[in-house]
Amino acid sequence: MSLSDWEANVERARETKDAFFAQNWQSPIPPQDRPRFKGLQYYPPDPSYRFELKLTEHPEQQVARMAYTKGNEQDFLRCGEFRFKVARKEQTLQACKRSREEETLFVPFKDATSGKETYGAGRYLDLEPDRDRTQEGKWILDFNQAYNPWCAYSEAYTCPFVPVENWLEVPIYAGEKDYHLPETG
Repeated sequence: MSLSDWEANVERARETKDAFFAQNWQSPIPPQDRPRFKGLQYYPPDPSYRFELKLTEHPEQQVARMAYTKGNEQDFLRCGEFRFKVARKEQTLQACKRSREEETLFVPFKDATSGKETYGAGRYLDLEPDRDRTQEGKWILDFNQAYNPWCAYSEAYTCPFVPVENWLEVPIYAGEKDYHLPETG
């Protein structure tokens, strides 16, 4: 895929998401706020935050209990980790699954932008095997796809907190920024 095709795909996905959030009955934006919703804020697409990585699988998939925003907890399986460099610094992120049968990888993370430019509780990546794997079997970890959990838009939702092991010290200037509903005029 060419760089311009990749960038067009990122922009198209963002437009589709904004339309869903603005109009769909399943949108996390509360119905009373949708008339003022003008779209989400994103960092410009940046290919330097897109990685093709081997998942270093853990020999034993340990259970990681994640706390949620409303006090409940849920078990995830820590299936492996991604290792990569940002700003010439080695980074590691744990990838989880909801069950052994699950194929989608869940990669929650916080970074140096959290609470400043991006949602304070962190952002997520969902990696689908059909969409996010190369022919060589590497995973595409594209932070341009990083999104806020739905609890960033409404208190009606509960979301898992990012485990401390997935707190990055470097900034990730890619993906969704923090959400702020425009003030009424």
